[in-house]
Amino acid sequence: MTRAPGHGRGASGMTTVSPLYLSMRKVVHSLDDTVPGKFEITKEGIVHDMVTPGGPHELTVLRLRKRLEKVMPDELAAHTGEPDVEDEPEGIMRHPDVMVIAEADMEVENSFAPRTLIAAIEVVSRCNPDNDWVGKLRDYALIGVPLYAIFDPRTGTGAVFSDIHATPDGPRYATRKDFVYGEDVTIAHWTISTQDLPRYP
Repeated sequence: MTRAPGHGRGASGMTTVSPLYLSMRKVVHSLDDTVPGKFEITKEGIVHDMVTPGGPHELTVLRLRKRLEKVMPDELAAHTGEPDVEDEPEGIMRHPDVMVIAEADMEVENSFAPRTLIAAIEVVSRCNPDNDWVGKLRDYALIGVPLYAIFDPRTGTGAVFSDIHATPDGPRYATRKDFVYGEDVTIAHWTISTQDLPRYP
C-alpha cells in the first residue's frame, strides 16, 4: 500500500500525519458552515457532496436509526450526528449517515476512532453514488471499520460488507451480502426490516 509522504511511522516509531492532510482538514473545517453540502477527505483529496440530502435520503436514515435502536442494547447508539470518523495517519476523514457505536466510545473531544465503530451505514447519494459504492467501500476497510452497510434508494437494493482481510491493494472487505428492499437485513448482530424504505423518484 502506498502512503502519502509523512504518513506512517517515523524513525522514532511515532505515527506521523501528512501536512497535506492537515491542510485539507483545515480547509474542510473552514468551509463546513459557509458552503452547502458535505465535505470529506479521501486518499484522492476532498470530496464535496454539493446537494443537500433530500427527503428520501433523510427518511431512510431516520428509519434505519429507529429500527436499529429498537433491537440494539441500550448502551449502543445508531448515531446520525457529529463528529466525523477520522484516521489521521491514513489521511481519511469520513462522515457516515449512521454510525453504530457504543455510547462509551462517543465520550471523546474530537473525531471518532474508526475501530470503535461497530458499523458504518450509508444511504447512497443521488448525485454521487460512486462515493458510497467505491470510495467509502475502500476507505472504511482501509481505516478498520469492521462492517459497512449500503442502502441505495436509486435501485431499492443494498449490501453489507464485512470480514476485512489483507490484499495487495490494502485491507478490503472479504464478504458481501446483497439484499433488496423488502427483505430483512442483518447488520452485525441485529436484523431489521427494509420494508417501506423510500426510493428516489
